[in-house]
Amino acid sequence: MSFAPARPLEQLYATRSSIKWRRYPADVLPVFVAEMDFDVEPAILERVAQTLQHSDTGYLDSAGPLAPAFADFARASWGWDVDPADIHLATDVTVGVVEALRLALPAEGGRVVLTPPVYPPFFEMVEEADAIAVTVPLLEDHDWSLDLAGIEAAFSAGADAMLLCNPQNPTGRCHSSETLQALAALASRYGVFVVSDEVHAPLAHPGTRFLPFAPIAREAGCRAVTVTSASKAWNLAALKCAVIVAADEWSASLLTALPQELAARTSILGLHANVAALSCVGWRDDLVGLLVENYRLLEAELAAHAPSVRPVRPDAGYLAWLDFRDAGLGDDPAAVLIEEGRVALNSGLAFGEPGRGFARINLACNPSTVIEAVRRIAATVSARSTAALAG
Repeated sequence: MSFAPARPLEQLYATRSSIKWRRYPADVLPVFVAEMDFDVEPAILERVAQTLQHSDTGYLDSAGPLAPAFADFARASWGWDVDPADIHLATDVTVGVVEALRLALPAEGGRVVLTPPVYPPFFEMVEEADAIAVTVPLLEDHDWSLDLAGIEAAFSAGADAMLLCNPQNPTGRCHSSETLQALAALASRYGVFVVSDEVHAPLAHPGTRFLPFAPIAREAGCRAVTVTSASKAWNLAALKCAVIVAADEWSASLLTALPQELAARTSILGLHANVAALSCVGWRDDLVGLLVENYRLLEAELAAHAPSVRPVRPDAGYLAWLDFRDAGLGDDPAAVLIEEGRVALNSGLAFGEPGRGFARINLACNPSTVIEAVRRIAATVSARSTAALAG
């Protein structure tokens, strides 16, 4: 591999200051927030160091070199032809989503469709845009796919926009071509603006075809933008840089009205880190291989030690959605696991009502961390089961 294994947990606790390592006491194993335990790719570190050495620490007013770098990456990765002129900066993905919604929604705020279980900040983004969330849950019985009939009902009832999570977080599902084409057709028919969060797209697993929504939207005459960043695939969240990409002429015109301060509030270090990251595909490929191995390890360990906990196999990313509904840990298993098992997962409740009885685990770590997390989960489930029998 071109990236080194994660350092021992005690070193990570000693050297990192993010919430993953500071929110809970050191006896709690942190496998929650979407942050990797691996070191940043050396070429990215070198690019950032050079930027600092040149005292190039001022403000930005455009995507600059990141626009052609992203366009080249999108074409090589997914066959998506992007005009660099349609690429704009945002401080991060969440800010890009909010600013795009603010431009597209009516003055009174409007209604935005969400598809839970979904990335918890989506609910906050809708609120920040002074809009109302309309939830259309995923179809669990159909492999966590989009409920197109429910989405059409929400569109016909007057929804103004939709936040698409592609790949889906927390299930890791890459939506199929048929699903995305049907969604784009519905959005075009009802005049619904789609904002597609594709930040996990570079981490599609082998055998999975990730499809960006923008070219499908353009073909269908759907108004849409994509918001993405190298932040997840290359572990650069703190460097604060994302892109907003127009899918069609109407959206391209819309994005010209983005506040000028949006680019100025984006980190120039983050821009150069993103440019460097998009050329580090070998490192990314090695990472994806390890993530797939960690997921297989998770499946095997759960089957052997906690068979009542069922993982949902992801198509992309390093997050896994765990079904605890038969494990006896109640509606919020993550809360029980922190207190009794001393292992921190993301609470399924934060992802919306369909997350009741679920939790999300982060697999961007050493295999030994996966094994230890399952050991603590299994011990908690066993203790609860024993107590229930005794009671």
